[in-house]
Amino acid sequence: MIRICIVEDQTLVRQGLRSMLALADDMTVVAEAENGEQALVTVPDACPDVLLLDYRMPRLDGLGVLRALAERAQAHGTPLIPTLILTTFDDDELLLSAVQLGAKGYLLKDVDLPVLLQAIRTVAGGGRWLQPTLTDQVQRGLDELRPQREDGPEDRILLTSREQEVLRLMAGGFNNREIAGLTTTTEGTIKGYVSNILSKLGVRDRTRAVLKAVECRLL
Repeated sequence: MIRICIVEDQTLVRQGLRSMLALADDMTVVAEAENGEQALVTVPDACPDVLLLDYRMPRLDGLGVLRALAERAQAHGTPLIPTLILTTFDDDELLLSAVQLGAKGYLLKDVDLPVLLQAIRTVAGGGRWLQPTLTDQVQRGLDELRPQREDGPEDRILLTSREQEVLRLMAGGFNNREIAGLTTTTEGTIKGYVSNILSKLGVRDRTRAVLKAVECRLL
């Protein structure tokens, strides 16, 4: 059974999701939360296989919850719970922010049941899920990062173990000072790692670095 936690401030939406998921033989809702602050207590206690996380909520929004859960997972050396961001509007900037923080997928709330269930099964199995209407937008961003020729073996991106660690923290939304604290090194050293990562990925900023890393399956 895939154990699911729903974090959604609108009662009707939360109940609707629960009713839809009850139709699946391989899924069960183990916990619910109605705001971001409550989610920070409920989600770790429930330890679900998949988190359905609303973007707009009172007290703490979905990205804030995701950031806090990522920091907690990093501190405990555990993986972030596979998370699907739910929202009512189509926003590629939100998608990029969610991916940077570690979300595995993004769905609009008007999604139909088969797509919702497929998305949950995909992220529970370790994959990613992007709403089809958003994929083209994100793909255009990724296309800008691709080289003009096909990569050969000599072009494969090789990062050191420390660079991989810094890259994962960059994707989690941490700045250089925070990464330095988490890795017990200096901010200057981290700046050097970030510079090396950008150079190896062939990009000019951190956002494009995370996108390129996702494309190349480095994250």
